[in-house]
Amino acid sequence: MNEIIRSLYDRKSVRVFENRPISAECKKEILMSAMEAPTAGNQQLYTILDITDQKLKDKLAVSCDNQPFIAKAPLILIFCADVLKWFDVFKEGGSDPRKPGCGDLFLAVNDALIAAQNAVVAAESMEIGSCYIGDIMEQCELHREMLHLPSYVFPAAMLVFGYPTDQQKNRKKPERCRLEDMVQENVYQRRDGQQLRKMFDKETKNRSFEEWSQAFCKRKYNSDFSKEMSRSVQEYLKDYQN
Repeated sequence: MNEIIRSLYDRKSVRVFENRPISAECKKEILMSAMEAPTAGNQQLYTILDITDQKLKDKLAVSCDNQPFIAKAPLILIFCADVLKWFDVFKEGGSDPRKPGCGDLFLAVNDALIAAQNAVVAAESMEIGSCYIGDIMEQCELHREMLHLPSYVFPAAMLVFGYPTDQQKNRKKPERCRLEDMVQENVYQRRDGQQLRKMFDKETKNRSFEEWSQAFCKRKYNSDFSKEMSRSVQEYLKDYQN
């Protein structure tokens, strides 16, 4: 196993950081690595917001589901799926571009997330930890105001970076599913009850499948923040409706 693959196996989310800044050189390497990511037609359909204002960090820690560790992160990057950029390019060049559609948004989200993961891998190579903050997709109206997001710009992912504490380094990474549970050949096959129970037997060693799945559904899928995320994303999608 080479060093790159080993780092992918070892990487885990970091939510407690040392009181240690990330140098300008390391920050530039993370950003440049993000920009080297695969991108549709070399369009780089994203804009990266580098959050340096501590007051804004504090606000994001509250708006993103009240997570104080966000405000303490030495580096925060928000990867925006940016459909507006190319729409403006086409108009500036004298074209008559069509109204952006959902396909344009999804392609831009792909670009943004691929770039974000490049940033994660680059940071990991420098022993800098990271954590994705999906809550940036919530609170559409508030985040649009806070970040000055116009129509056709969607905050696809937020990443916080910092040097992990020893406790975070030693924390066990959550176990992943087995390969055969995740990979299907050629076509999608909906899993039956037995297959689903086997897939998540790693979660049910000390309790029943019913207890685990019901608790997880309540904590995640049926939670208020999950409902807010769906509401908020639907609001962003209104830009693309005819």
